Amino acid sequence: MDESTDPAAVAPAEQSSQLLGYPPDARLLIVNCDDLGMYPAINAAVIESVEDGIASSCSLMVPCPAAPQALEMLSRRPRIPFGIHLTLVCELPDIKWGPLTAREQVPSLLDPAGELFSPSPAGRAALLGRARLDEIELEFRAQINAVADAGLAPTHLDFHCLADGGRDDILDLTVALAAEYGLAVRVWLDPARRTMRKRGLPVTDNDFLDSFSLGIEGKAARYVQMLRDLPAGLNEWAVHPSLGDEESQAVDSGWPVRRTDYEFLTSQQARDVLQQEDIAVIDYRTVQQVWSRGTSFG
Repeated sequence: MDESTDPAAVAPAEQSSQLLGYPPDARLLIVNCDDLGMYPAINAAVIESVEDGIASSCSLMVPCPAAPQALEMLSRRPRIPFGIHLTLVCELPDIKWGPLTAREQVPSLLDPAGELFSPSPAGRAALLGRARLDEIELEFRAQINAVADAGLAPTHLDFHCLADGGRDDILDLTVALAAEYGLAVRVWLDPARRTMRKRGLPVTDNDFLDSFSLGIEGKAARYVQMLRDLPAGLNEWAVHPSLGDEESQAVDSGWPVRRTDYEFLTSQQARDVLQQEDIAVIDYRTVQQVWSRGTSFG
């Protein structure tokens, strides 16, 4: 085979960890708590996981009922870095939320009942098959501007239940919005991840973890092993802590995932393993600085 066409012969882009100023063998980990604002037991667990646990940042779901409480909590804790968990779906029948934009302005984002789609496979397919990009932009801007109007400064944009936005044009829009607002974007699927690295924009170097993909039984031991096996480069875990209290159990079938995340993130064991393994837990502020400089998206 001609060497010029052999993928293995192509020099890899610089690791994202190196773009952030770390040596090639550094093991970096972002531990980001998703779903802040969904309901109060999540808010409490996220804040504790960042302030007293190993989590390093979080992502706010602006349209959700407990978002005002979350914004108030963040305003009293300016040292907690947070992003905006861009939200176009609603999965909790007992806790409804809708778009921040007036429904008549974003009809393509709504199901036949006039509500946000469920993030079930069928619901996501229906949403992505009909959602107009101009209406998505209206809603994304509304969510970003609501945070700005509260006087808070996020670090990054990521997506709730839509990996990399679910469509190439949605991701492109989000990257453009990030450039406009001076933010980073969580990008973890190929080929978009490779594209961002070619642009000099740091994204995860290794496999991305969504904690909902892990089983409940033996989760703490699994987390410990994942930390011990963590590869060099930039890594990211999207975790989902909640107190798992009666409120959680009444409204959220995913509460066992969230409770077990919370228990590990706030454990002494987690802190000890990070220290033993010499893993640097960072947040999106470092990533944001590099993204903010790389504003040429040609």
